[in-house]
Order: sequence, then structure tokens, then C-alpha cells
Amino acid sequence: MTQTATLTRSMGTPRMASSSAAPLKLSNPSLWKSEGGFLNGKWTSGSGSGSFKVVNPGNGQTLGSLPEMTVEDTKQAVNHAHEALKTWRQTSEYERAAILTKIFQIMTENSEDLAQIITAENGKPLADARGEITYGASYFSWYAGEAIRNYGDVIPSAVKGVQNTTIKQPVGVCAIITPWNFPNAMVTRKLAAALAAGNTVVLKAPSETPYSVLAIAEIARQAGVPDGVINVVVTEKHTPDVGKELCENPLVHKVSFTGSTRVGKILMKQASSTLKKLSFELGGNAPFIVFSDADIEKAIAGVIACKFRQSGQTCVCANRVYVQDEIYDEFSEKLAAAVRKFQVGEGNKEGVTHGPLIHAAAVDKVQSHVDEAVSKGAKVLVGGKKIDIPGYFFEPTVLSDVNDCAINREETFGPLAALYRFKTEEEVIRLANDTEVGLAGYFFTENIARLHRVAAALEVGMVGANTGAISQASIPFGGVQESGFGREGSKYGLQDWQNIKLVAIGGLN
Repeated sequence: MTQTATLTRSMGTPRMASSSAAPLKLSNPSLWKSEGGFLNGKWTSGSGSGSFKVVNPGNGQTLGSLPEMTVEDTKQAVNHAHEALKTWRQTSEYERAAILTKIFQIMTENSEDLAQIITAENGKPLADARGEITYGASYFSWYAGEAIRNYGDVIPSAVKGVQNTTIKQPVGVCAIITPWNFPNAMVTRKLAAALAAGNTVVLKAPSETPYSVLAIAEIARQAGVPDGVINVVVTEKHTPDVGKELCENPLVHKVSFTGSTRVGKILMKQASSTLKKLSFELGGNAPFIVFSDADIEKAIAGVIACKFRQSGQTCVCANRVYVQDEIYDEFSEKLAAAVRKFQVGEGNKEGVTHGPLIHAAAVDKVQSHVDEAVSKGAKVLVGGKKIDIPGYFFEPTVLSDVNDCAINREETFGPLAALYRFKTEEEVIRLANDTEVGLAGYFFTENIARLHRVAAALEVGMVGANTGAISQASIPFGGVQESGFGREGSKYGLQDWQNIKLVAIGGLN
């Protein structure tokens, strides 16, 4: 029991994965793939030796193990994707749309099993995992529609007898590297668009949450995706080398990466050797601004939805919460009271609202951010400490009167709401934009003129005005500055997976 939350945890005997049986009670056991990676339509342990463990962060117990695949396996995956591209790119948009629709249907039919897998390897509460599956599946539905709206143009010609037209074609073999925090939706957001555009794919699964990625590959197989169109490589030890191979292999034409800015810079440097097309969704440091004219209750709900979703482990969650002087005390007291009601524990337990962090290092980072802020004058209103039980838990925390500290510059990626005071709109815009990254930003106001001013002034790729939830399949997801480039989702998302070709037809006069 902690001062901030009711703790729920299992005292049962740990269930271990085997090579043939899922450690979970799934209605469709075929979705638990423990053989290894997926190359050219077959499950394989690859050419390497050894294996890596996947740990349930909710109890610290081993969930299963998978074989370490290698750079050689990655090269084979690329070769299979290259060969499959020859026929897949020739399929019509209507054929691809039909397959994407089938994937959507199978995902929907198996949504509970997919959610159970997420909770087991990622730790998030089942309610959040179910929401992720709905969200992740929506990308296949969305891009099934976008595939058949893949229009070109006829462009007026300055030369008589020439007609200018454009057509859109697939980029080619695409490498997709995804993180652990949304093990289903980060894959589907990229994969659905890549397939809709006619590309083939090599997926590097995150070592923390590989089973969700493998389940998606199995669903795609069941939906009729041809062999070699989707390939999955799993590894922990060889992750840097596999990433380097995907960036430098001349048969790969695009790399799409979601992860830290630090790793993004490494991959971008490696990919420069072959001038690949890139789309990167990198780190954030989202400001959340509450003006004195805001509806305080709505703003509290917005912070909870934005900052504490998945225990703060999202790239678009609030990192710095700026509250105007006139309402600062009322806001901080009400937020602290709301956070005290959270129930922390294993994600599959009844009543749990917030789960664990992904590993011990994540817990240590949150603790270091709290300790440094307090050493510089911040006050702990709620939480502030690790929870000393099996698993990787940190108390949901609210700090008030935060001054200049690491939180200003670094993503905490944990359940820590840091509150800062401000006096004027001009001051808070300057503070909000005082960062090298620009993924998302949020603010609450009931002043319509201020709403438009601040939305335009925030230097980010996405703005939530009077809402803490912005992600949907229909919106362009992405950032500016060192948060990356390119957009995923929406009508704009397809073009990041295509090349535009001019066809100038002469002799028409």
C-alpha cells in the first residue's frame, strides 16, 4: 500500500512460456507465436544462437523467450521483401484494400486476445490495451479506404502537344522499426500505409514487446498477405547491427522509425550512405498550458488523460504543465486529489487504472527527475517514490513549484506531472517553445481569440486545444525540429510511402 494509490498485484504461481503453448488463456492460441521471426511466410528461429527473455513488467517474471536473430537473417528478410515486391506492387489498389479490410476484420474478431498479449508484455491496464487494439485496427480500415483514393493529377502544360500527368508508385522495400510503448498501434500505423501503397516490409520488433508484433504478422498471413510481403526480425542483442543493416542495405528504399531522438540521429546518419527515404517520429517534451480562463475541471481531466495514460509512457504525453498564477493553487490541489484516487498494479487485475513502467531503468529515470527537482525547490504533492514490490512500479506523482531542472529538457516517460507557474501568455509561449523538440503541445482556454493565437504560436507538429487526446487514424501524426519529420495517418500519411512520377506525353498535336 502506498500513500498515493491502492496497490493490486497477483500472488499466484508464475506461468512460463513454452515453445508450443501460450502462457495466456487465449481464445485463439494461434496468435501466440514463440517460434521466432517471420521470413517469407514461414516462422523461423533464424541463423543465430541463444535467445532473449521477454519479461512481464507487472510482476518481473519471465513471460517467454525468443531466439536471437542476426544480421544475416535481416539480409534474408530484405531479399525476400525485394523478391515479393515484384508481384505485390502490381496488385491493384482494390486488391490491396480488400486484404487490408480482411486484416481489420480478423484483428477486430481477436481484439480481446490481442489486448491480453499487450498487457502481458507491456503492462498497461487491459482497458488501455483494448483501446489500443481498436485504435491500431482502425489504421487498416482507414488505409483500405485511402488505397482506392490514390489519385494522380493532370497538370497544365507550357508546351503545346504535351500533357503532363502524375502517378503515385510504391517506394519499394521498407524497413519499419517500432517501440514497445504501443506494440500494436505503432506497427499498424506504419504497416497499413506501407501495404496500401504497394510496398513490402521488413519489421524489426522491439525486444520488450515482440509477441504483439508477431501476432500482427500471423493475422496478416491469415488475411492472405502473400509470402515475403511482411517479414519480422526479432532480437535483443543484435538490435544495433540489425538497425545498421536496414539503413545501409541498398535494397531497402525507406526506413520508418519511432523512438528516441538520439537513436534517430544514428539511423539517419547510417541511412545517408544510400540516401533512403526516411520518416522519423522521435522524442517529445510536450508543454501543457492551463490559462486562468480555462475550465479547470476539463483541464484536470485533460492532464490525467494526457500525462498519466500508460503511466506517462507516451511520446505525446505532457512533460511540462504550465498553470497561470491566478488558478495555480486550485489547479494543483485538485490534480493531486484526482491522482490519489489512481489504482496501481498489474494491468490484468480488476480496478487497476495504471500499470508498471517497462523496466527498472525507466523507474530509476523517474526517480532521478523527482529527486533533482526537489533538490531545486519543488514540492511533492503526491507520490515521489518507487513502489517496492515485484515488477517496475513508480507512484503516480505531482510536483509543484518546479524550477529549471532536467524535466525542462528531457522526456521523463513516467507518471510524473511537473507543475510550473506562469504570469502572461507571452511568457508561457516562450517557455513552451524553449526546447529542441516539437512533437505535441496542449493548452486549455475558453477565450476563442487566445485559442487561435496559441495554437499558431506553439512550435509543434500537433496541438490539442481543450483536449488531452489527439490520436486518431484520420489525423496527421508527426513532429517538427528534433521530433522528426514525415506524417503518419490521415490522407497525408500515404504519400510518405510513395514516389510521385511525372509522365509527360508528347506528340498530341
